[in-house]
Amino acid sequence: MIETERLRLLPLTHQQLQLYILADGSLEASLNLSTTQRTISPALKEALEETILPNVADPGKNYLYATLWTVIFKAENKMVGDLCFVGEPNEEGKVEIGYGTYENFWGMGFMTEAVGGMIDWAKKQLNVKSILASTDKNNPASFAVLQKNKFEKSGENDQLFHWKIDINP
Repeated sequence: MIETERLRLLPLTHQQLQLYILADGSLEASLNLSTTQRTISPALKEALEETILPNVADPGKNYLYATLWTVIFKAENKMVGDLCFVGEPNEEGKVEIGYGTYENFWGMGFMTEAVGGMIDWAKKQLNVKSILASTDKNNPASFAVLQKNKFEKSGENDQLFHWKIDINP
């Protein structure tokens, strides 16, 4: 678990991920959290079923880089968003991060703080040299999270900006 000033970041186990997918309050109940209104996008549901759950179940993989980390607002004891690494660091020490804040909690700085917490955690991992991210060009709030955490734009395509921060050069 990672703690920041306002947040706890908790890596979910395989069983907790199965409850997460239900989006019926059962995960929150199992973690003794207040219920949060959240929905799971079809893309996240597909990623959970096809990639995240199988990778978390694989004993050959480091589950901290495979699972979804839930972001808990300590003051309200509620889940406010999620983030994840997209696999273990590659041979160059690069790892990709993805994140999302539940709509009711947009604009409160939670994800900026959560990404900062993940960066601090990653700095302590000897095999992580840099963190990558991609954001939709039409989502300025998402790339503001990265800019506030000192990511620099490293490229783009028609739909996405690509970002990078070096943490253990």
